[in-house]
Amino acid sequence: MSGEHTSAPVAARVRRLEERLIGAGVVAQEQLDASLAAMLKGASPVNGARIAARAWTDAGFRERLLTDANAALPEVGLSMAGGIQEQRLKVVENTATTHHVLVCTLCSCYPVGLLGPSPSWYKSEAYRSRVVREPRAVLAEFGLVLPDDTAITVWDSSAESRYMVLPRRPDDTAGWSEPELAALVTCEGLIGTAAV
Repeated sequence: MSGEHTSAPVAARVRRLEERLIGAGVVAQEQLDASLAAMLKGASPVNGARIAARAWTDAGFRERLLTDANAALPEVGLSMAGGIQEQRLKVVENTATTHHVLVCTLCSCYPVGLLGPSPSWYKSEAYRSRVVREPRAVLAEFGLVLPDDTAITVWDSSAESRYMVLPRRPDDTAGWSEPELAALVTCEGLIGTAAV
């Protein structure tokens, strides 16, 4: 699964739209490039990792994050603002009995500012359709085999709502600093296709 990338038709359509907008004089290529660069400036899975590490070490922040993520993000210098509209962020916490995984079944909505540019497999039609129908099998393809009694919840992002998984804190990390903990967190863990 992780090696598949079937979003080329979408990329081609986006490029055709860009060309039509440029050809009609609505926007210049330089403006599109500058907008993309501004959107991606500071966008990194390091941001999501910092959020997870803070939640693991600060119970009050964790509670605020799970209750109202948009309100909690400024505590770590982040926000969901910056796009055309502010998106609602919901953080869902993995536990010993529940595992969460993210998808956008319609396109590829994703909290870019917190997780960096989305992986190509996240945009693929194969991932988008299969993770909803057979999440346990898809997670196993990523190397994440969960116990049969672990409930799996699939969260479907939209233009208005984005999600981030709060992975379970790894065992044997008591006393670790936030930067040490953040270094353990991967983009895949924040999407839910990996344990951390």
